[in-house]
Amino acid sequence: MSGPGATESRIEAALADRLRALSLDIEAIELTPAGKRRVLRIAVDKDGGVTLDDVADATTAINDILDESDVLGELPYTLEVTSRGVDRPLTLPRHWRRNKGRLVKVTLVEGEVETGRIGASDEEEVTLDVEGDPRALRYADIAKALVQIEFKKIESDD
Repeated sequence: MSGPGATESRIEAALADRLRALSLDIEAIELTPAGKRRVLRIAVDKDGGVTLDDVADATTAINDILDESDVLGELPYTLEVTSRGVDRPLTLPRHWRRNKGRLVKVTLVEGEVETGRIGASDEEEVTLDVEGDPRALRYADIAKALVQIEFKKIESDD
C-alpha cells in the first residue's frame, strides 16, 4: 500500500479490533507533519457518546498497539485522541442514530436545503421532523448533513 492515506489505513487496521472491544468506532485518523515530529489525531465515537474515561481508555489501547507495531516507523509522533465532534458531517447510518433528536441542516444532492430534527433512522434512510412534518430522506439523496448547535436561554427564577 502506498500513497496518501495508506498509513492511515494501516493504522486503522491495527487499531479497529481493540477499539471495537471498548465499544468504540474510529471516525477519523489524521497524520500530519509537525516539524521533526508528526501529530496523529484519532477521533472515536460510540452509542451514547464518548466520555473522558473512554478517551483515556482509547489512548492507552492505542499507545500499546502502536508501541507493539511498526505501523508508524521510527519517526516520533504525538498522539491526540478525541471525540467525533459536532462539526463533522453525518455520513454513516450510525451517525444519524447517535444524533437522534438533534437539529440537523441537510443539503440534498439536487441542492435543496432542509433543517429538521432527527427522528427514526435505519440503514437506508432517516426521518426528519421539519416544522412538525415528518420527511423521509434516503442517505443516497443527501449531499451533506451537519448537526446544528443550539443555544437555550437560561430561565431565571426572578
